[in-house]
Amino acid sequence: MKRIVSILLVSLAFSCATYYQSNFTFNQEFESGQLDKAYKTLQQHSSEAHGKKEFLYFVNNGLVLSMMGKYAESNEFFEKAFLFGEDYRTNYLNEAASYLTNPNVTSYKGEDHEHLLLLYYKAMNFLKMNNTDDALVEIRRLNIRLQQLSDRYHSTDKYDHDAFINILMGITYEVDKDYNNAFIAYRNALQVYVEDYQPMFGVSAPDQLKEDLLRTAWLSGLKDEFEQYKLSLNRPDYVYAPREAELIFFWHNGLAPIKAEWGVDFVISKRGGFLYFTNEQLGMSFPFSTEGYDEKEVKGLTSLEVFRVAFPKYIERSPYFSSAVVSANGNTQPMQLLEDVNKIAFKCLQERMGLEFSKALIRVALKKVEEYEIKKEDKTLGALVGVFNALTEKADTRNWQTLPHSIYYSRVPLREGANDVVLTLRNPDGKSVDHTYSYTARKGQLFFHTFSSLESNYPNYSAY
Repeated sequence: MKRIVSILLVSLAFSCATYYQSNFTFNQEFESGQLDKAYKTLQQHSSEAHGKKEFLYFVNNGLVLSMMGKYAESNEFFEKAFLFGEDYRTNYLNEAASYLTNPNVTSYKGEDHEHLLLLYYKAMNFLKMNNTDDALVEIRRLNIRLQQLSDRYHSTDKYDHDAFINILMGITYEVDKDYNNAFIAYRNALQVYVEDYQPMFGVSAPDQLKEDLLRTAWLSGLKDEFEQYKLSLNRPDYVYAPREAELIFFWHNGLAPIKAEWGVDFVISKRGGFLYFTNEQLGMSFPFSTEGYDEKEVKGLTSLEVFRVAFPKYIERSPYFSSAVVSANGNTQPMQLLEDVNKIAFKCLQERMGLEFSKALIRVALKKVEEYEIKKEDKTLGALVGVFNALTEKADTRNWQTLPHSIYYSRVPLREGANDVVLTLRNPDGKSVDHTYSYTARKGQLFFHTFSSLESNYPNYSAY
């Protein structure tokens, strides 16, 4: 008996690890910028390509390879992640098993914003390879995904539109000289910032977007719209002036939040045909119908009085750097916030917390009924079942944790010939770091560059 309990306790220690903790080595290597080592560590877990974490295996490989400049190899993994999302079907056997153990026995299907961002990386890889046709394929896929997101939700307070993705669409159409569709995409982005991002996330439309909208209106020959937006965007003096060459610079700042676990103690009470799971301190009360359960099972639940339920939560990893500017040929301009990935992640989880609560409560209720029934026959076996239930009561802490905290951009004018571009990163204490890049541009040439600053204010890996 002691041996069995010892084994269970050891198992409990391992089962308490979050997804972040279970990938300790990879996270340490990635966050310190050791990308070669991080990639090799991923390959040591290649079995995950066919397991419950295959989506995360694909996107992590894709992102790391993209940062290493291996764009074609990166897109092979992102394509697998995309197809996983397209082909995903709920495994109802695993869903049923999750109510007897925990949601980690199901395949992680990815958050809404994660499926959009993997196509952003894929399109950007193609743009860096000067493969506009394939980038446009990803843009069309993104358009379909955005429509699916919009059709799924009909509330004004839901994440059902993405401004950043619309800007990416506009940029890609511009590369293809399809200025009319670029104008439509930029106009849609502006609308999302005004109607959704500003009230939900406190993120306003970047000034650069306003210039993008005016430029493509002019190039599309939409003179009435051009004059209208000059007034509504407070740009009465704007005049389109073509640039010799241009660099579109994306800054990926910090790291996305990680999922952790929090436990809530509930008291059970019976009223009418319902059991109520209540936590007065947090103001929570959830009804659970007793229909289909016999009186003994219901009595078993109410006799338990108090029990713990595990739920997922996000922990923000605030970035070390708070702002940046980019300079070239005596021209300095700020990097402008496009997408607050951190806030969107929190919003996505918040929107489905009602479902998370109900599933977790049903899960624990079923476990406790089973434990109560077994204890009546065999107290020792019932105690072991109780330990097993404690081992398996775990929230799903999986998410795409190598994404940036937030994404910024700027369009940098270049001159024909040699150009030095300096990115200056600043933290709130006034400390700054410079990164310099050189470009030799031809007339009319367009470059794409992404820079990732992985530093955050929470380096204590064991805390997650």
